[in-house]
Amino acid sequence: MKLTLKNRCILAILGCFLPLGTYAAQIFITNYPSEANAKVYVTKYPSEANCIVYETQYSSDNEPGVWFYTKYKSDARATIYYTQYKSDADLVVYYTKYKSDARCRY
Repeated sequence: MKLTLKNRCILAILGCFLPLGTYAAQIFITNYPSEANAKVYVTKYPSEANCIVYETQYSSDNEPGVWFYTKYKSDARATIYYTQYKSDADLVVYYTKYKSDARCRY
């Protein structure tokens, strides 16, 4: 999959949400695409993904591709909207069961 300039910018922005401190990327899920920093499509195949994401229960996990979901938008570093259509997505993700597999390609 070829990344357009827009997609590269969005990936760079989401990459910035990995803080320099000791916290995982704090993500808030919105129901409104206009509120989102990025529209995300979840794929069944890791080869299609821009990011392989591991969902953690601990905000202290600090590795690329590790996402922690917040309950409140004010706590989040990024707001995402899940779309049903890959063509609408800014970011294509694949969820892994293993933290060691998590990464993002820029």
